[in-house]
Amino acid sequence: MDYLQAVVLAIIEGITEFLPVSSTGHMIIASSFFGIAQEDFTKLFTIVIQLGTILSVVVLYFKRFFQSLDFYYKLFVAFIPAVVLGLLFSDLIDELLESPVTVAVSLIIGGFILLKVDDWFGDAEGTEISYGTAFKIGFFQCLAMIPGVSRSGASIVGGMSQKLSRTVAAEFSFFLAVPTMLGATVKKSWDYYQDGFVLTGEQINLLVIGNIVGFLVALIAIKSFIDYLSKNGFKVFGYYRIIAGAAILIIHFFIMELTVV
Repeated sequence: MDYLQAVVLAIIEGITEFLPVSSTGHMIIASSFFGIAQEDFTKLFTIVIQLGTILSVVVLYFKRFFQSLDFYYKLFVAFIPAVVLGLLFSDLIDELLESPVTVAVSLIIGGFILLKVDDWFGDAEGTEISYGTAFKIGFFQCLAMIPGVSRSGASIVGGMSQKLSRTVAAEFSFFLAVPTMLGATVKKSWDYYQDGFVLTGEQINLLVIGNIVGFLVALIAIKSFIDYLSKNGFKVFGYYRIIAGAAILIIHFFIMELTVV
């Protein structure tokens, strides 16, 4: 991986992490095009730069993270399903991460769901999140263990299915990203450490740059997404996912075989 590739991947992460379009899916496809997806450092890079995007949530919603212990209890309850299912199915998840076709199919299916979600739940106006609601949203978030299924999209739809407004559901999805992404980053980094993976000085520089770029881009993406979502809903993201998924399948089967193994 060179510096330009690191910046491009970080921009993609910053833009897509909090949009319902699947950051993991986009990172897999982009790194495949660069021809670096099979490298161990690339896989580590795409996980570690999530720390920068996590920080953007903390900065934008700083006061909310210090409002009450109840806030943290609900985040913890919502985080439990990801911990349990992530540990149980970690090997299967790693296998799925190596399949651009899985990403494409998930993008298309999720796109059709987003085209209908406003009709299903768009009139919800709830603002209060109970412990039961938090737990259910946590299960929805686990769908994102399938590459191409957006973590933010799944958890936002989960919140709306529990009668939360689009804005409230989106903000809780952002908050839930902090423990979820932090936990995934720590676990995967520890796994690499145990396998004897040692970072070079240049790789450390790439990680620093990736986190800074991801942080700055995510700041803009979060604010823009909340404003757009509250006014316009999900349809544009649904169309985008369908077009992107179809394009990936066409490229993979008819132009060039995308491989990440």
